[in-house]
Amino acid sequence: MAKSRFMQWIDARLPVTANWEKHLSKYYAPANFNFWCYFGSFALLVLVIQFVSGIFLTMHYKPDAAQAFASVEHIMRDVNWGWLIRYMHSTGASAFFVVVYLHMFRGLMYGSFKQPRELIWLIGMFIYLTLMAEAFFGYLLPWGQMSFWGAQVIVNLFSTVPIVGEDLALWIRGDFNVSDATLNRFFALHVALMPMVLIGLVVAHIAALHQVGSNNPEGVELKKNKANTDIQPPGSVPFHPYYTVKDTFGAVAFLILFCAVMFFAPEMGGYFLEHDNFIPADSLATPEHIAPLWYFTPYYSILRAVSDPFIGVSAMGAAVVILCFLPWIDRNPVKSVRYRSPLHKLSLTLFVAAFLALGYLGMQPVSTLYTEISARLANVYFLFFAVLWIHSRPRGAVFSIGWFIALLGAVTLFDYIYRYSPDNLSLMATSWLIPVAYLAVMLLLPLVTSLGRDKPVPAQINVRGVGT
Repeated sequence: MAKSRFMQWIDARLPVTANWEKHLSKYYAPANFNFWCYFGSFALLVLVIQFVSGIFLTMHYKPDAAQAFASVEHIMRDVNWGWLIRYMHSTGASAFFVVVYLHMFRGLMYGSFKQPRELIWLIGMFIYLTLMAEAFFGYLLPWGQMSFWGAQVIVNLFSTVPIVGEDLALWIRGDFNVSDATLNRFFALHVALMPMVLIGLVVAHIAALHQVGSNNPEGVELKKNKANTDIQPPGSVPFHPYYTVKDTFGAVAFLILFCAVMFFAPEMGGYFLEHDNFIPADSLATPEHIAPLWYFTPYYSILRAVSDPFIGVSAMGAAVVILCFLPWIDRNPVKSVRYRSPLHKLSLTLFVAAFLALGYLGMQPVSTLYTEISARLANVYFLFFAVLWIHSRPRGAVFSIGWFIALLGAVTLFDYIYRYSPDNLSLMATSWLIPVAYLAVMLLLPLVTSLGRDKPVPAQINVRGVGT
């Protein structure tokens, strides 16, 4: 189609049309995208919601320990539509983690972290880590009881680092306790530094995606014409208009659900906005039960499962960092869960169930039973990655039996060094059967059954997403 003189003038100075074609009208995506492929665009939508609502909140918020809580109440009660903006931001914070977790789950299901998309996954993990930092810094700003004490507990975790821990915690707080100095620096990081980092990473994430192309539920690469990239590969459609229309429809449905929560259940029973956070921060009155918001509780549960503070913090950090190494842990050439073995599907299901259960336990008061269950679920969480690496290549019986003994020995040794308690010996011995059963099923069962075999992968996909 011939361009207008105006667009010719623009394109001569700024490659608008070229970028439109490269990233939309001539960016060919697999034709079999499904429900799970919505969540990347949803994350971008929530990011925009957070930026817009955050800008308006910043106009009225005061980052001062003496005025912060009152300024939030002022926004809620006196500013026109202030309650709507505040609830939009608080609901958006939880919605962001919901869609990001589902987006990550989609990557796990369809092997979107594998070659040639390792960098996409790494940048995505950096986005996740930045989002966690952004949420943590913003968590303190309402200056309520849970904000204050939650920040106190989390910052104190850094003091467990040997040698430099106390100085590190002091540097983060800017004072010997969480105070006005802490509030000011967290505000600056929340509204200035972290958003800029987040925008840069999102741009890099999308650029890396468009460089190598999108993965799909079949896990089969599009057969692109290397000599002429403008030729549409079989089994693909242009991103615009096909997926722009599809994502627009999904966005409308998502916003309906988002608004339903925002208008009718903004606190979500205390999971999105804790009840203690409607009480002004008081350094002399500790809440009965201190726990972070729900999106941090799986890792918080792992922390509480270990009695040694530094080892607990290390385990919590390792639970996040290990996700970055997935492209090198899972070397199986089969990408999609559709063609992976029944045991892989079971292992992935147990991994997700363990993560969700850890999240629930992290919100509960500390008890001996819950701590023991958390420890065993943490075992399943970490053993998933070991099993994933072992299953990534054909292994012999000696190899599988050797790793079964080694991993079970590692779990037992860790229990003896860091978790042993004479008062809890019976419960620990009983719960020890959980990692034993998990490893036996995942490593020994394939030796006597065909449950560890992957299915044949089709050579390509057609327009309807069926292998041919």
